[in-house]
Amino acid sequence: MRRSALPPPTCVAVALIALSSAALAQNQPAPSPPRVSFDSSDVMIPMRDGVKLHTTIFVPKGSTSDLPLILTRTPYGIYRYGRALSTFYRDLADDGYIFVFQDIRGRFGSEGEFQELRNPRDKRDPKAVDEATDTYDTIDWLVKKVPHNNGRVGQLGTSYDGWLTLIAAIEPHPALKAVSPQAAPNSSFFGDDWHHYGAFRPAESFDYATMMGANGGKEMGAFHYETYDTYSWWLAVGSMAHVNERYLKDSLEMWNRYIEHPDFDEFWQVEDVTSRLDSVRVPMLHVGGWWDQENLYGALTNYHTLEKHDPEHKNYLVVGPWSHGGWHMPGGQKLGAIDFGSETAPYFRKNIEAPWFAYWLKGRGTLTLGEATLFEAGSNVWRTFDSWPPKSGVTPRKLYFGPKGTLSFDPPPPAAKDAFDSYLSDPAHPVPYRGRPILPTWAPGSTWSSWLVDDQRFVQDRPDVVAWETPTLTEDLVIAGDISAHLFASTTGSDADWVVKLIDVYPENDAKLPGYQLMVSNEVLRGRYRNSFVHPQPIVPNHVDQYTIDLHTQDYRFLKGHRIRVQVQSTWFPLIDRNPQTFVPNIYKAKDTDFRAATMTIHRSVQAASYVALPVAASSGAP
Repeated sequence: MRRSALPPPTCVAVALIALSSAALAQNQPAPSPPRVSFDSSDVMIPMRDGVKLHTTIFVPKGSTSDLPLILTRTPYGIYRYGRALSTFYRDLADDGYIFVFQDIRGRFGSEGEFQELRNPRDKRDPKAVDEATDTYDTIDWLVKKVPHNNGRVGQLGTSYDGWLTLIAAIEPHPALKAVSPQAAPNSSFFGDDWHHYGAFRPAESFDYATMMGANGGKEMGAFHYETYDTYSWWLAVGSMAHVNERYLKDSLEMWNRYIEHPDFDEFWQVEDVTSRLDSVRVPMLHVGGWWDQENLYGALTNYHTLEKHDPEHKNYLVVGPWSHGGWHMPGGQKLGAIDFGSETAPYFRKNIEAPWFAYWLKGRGTLTLGEATLFEAGSNVWRTFDSWPPKSGVTPRKLYFGPKGTLSFDPPPPAAKDAFDSYLSDPAHPVPYRGRPILPTWAPGSTWSSWLVDDQRFVQDRPDVVAWETPTLTEDLVIAGDISAHLFASTTGSDADWVVKLIDVYPENDAKLPGYQLMVSNEVLRGRYRNSFVHPQPIVPNHVDQYTIDLHTQDYRFLKGHRIRVQVQSTWFPLIDRNPQTFVPNIYKAKDTDFRAATMTIHRSVQAASYVALPVAASSGAP
């Protein structure tokens, strides 16, 4: 297996501080020096089963007053976390807190055995442990042993660290008074990281599994690809079955777990945290990015799930114009080529995050934050809502696919009885998900963090991509809430993937981005799961089925002079593994001969009218 430990600077850039490659892909100004200096100490905190966890504690120099503690737990190594106090924790640091960073069980300096997204313990066993008990035991030790703490603890973290924060609130220590899970995964089968609605994300999954598996899971590592363009490498691999056969040799447990569980079976059901969020009462600030390439699903779903169990209104949501972890960036005004008009990341940290923690942990100020604070791209302004999705002020509208690539709020006319558009989907020539060459996920120079805002014209002339487009908008059109695509589709094969993109097309005379095609929402659905994610079923060839693709939520303004475009395709490689388009029980064990070209047909007749459902705000001037 071609893998080696990464040098420390790359470790930090890749994952150490739970930032994705957003830090690599953006030209950000250097942070200012911190206004507060700290004394640090390393301790090994004992857990209830005797395992000790490596922990670093930062106390403001010269502080004699009692301060709250802010805890971050991580699998990515804490030995460089002190840098965070002068960067994305700076506003909190200036406010006065004791900061605690901890390597979780089995990682870096901590004892024990690491398990990815550790399953909840068997509560019938008093000696059983999980991340909830480890957090509880850590907080209990801290409030008893750290001098000059005020007995109040906050916790925050991004990505995996955000998941650990979420888990801490499920069985909280009494001293845990506020948590902020940021881009926290909810389900790695439905929309976070490794799968989207059952469709596997091999490149990210493989890069992460090999990175986390270095030295038995104690270090960060990197797989050495044989080609510069990983699109070529994955295409040459063929079936997912060859990954173990040629490279891993069944040596990586994390990867083996992915490929042994293709369906939403008990393995993924336990990993899904939805059912565990019915009794959380700790104030919670969920944070996500509209263009988060890893965990937007988790941020939205965790918030939405907790709303059902929030009688005291302590559940808050913030979503900005960011990629994964983009709210940690020094600026946050630009993502790729898109300029959002202001430095959104410092705004969040200073005006939302810091006051929120001060209110709950210091009893300072008045909490004026709205239930949901969202950045409306297009107009480039922050909006507040009493609920998300909004319960009023929006009207559900249907954008229908029409003849000659048109898109309209008008349904198909009675004469459109056999209307359709077809394309040939060939797994041997899959549609790339971003411009080639495609570098390894977190490699220096990779555009992984910004690909969701890439100009989609790079695939618009492919024969295996079909699209429909509105006329030029004569008024702004604002969408606020849930978006979904409803395809009436058929295939000559017995399985298929359906990828749908909602795109904002800029005017050809736009001063900065003429003709740019910005992806606003997107998602994939694996056809075998159209009726059940637990029990997949083959598609009947040439039979018209309805597929509903969840395009999540958005707060977005399509400006006057722009057009709205919907794009459909059946490959998205290697973001999504290639569907053989022939039904097999486990796609990850398919034979190379199972992969066959198939004709995909999108119907737009009166009886089978494909459309995208949009929540159109009352302020829109839409027809």
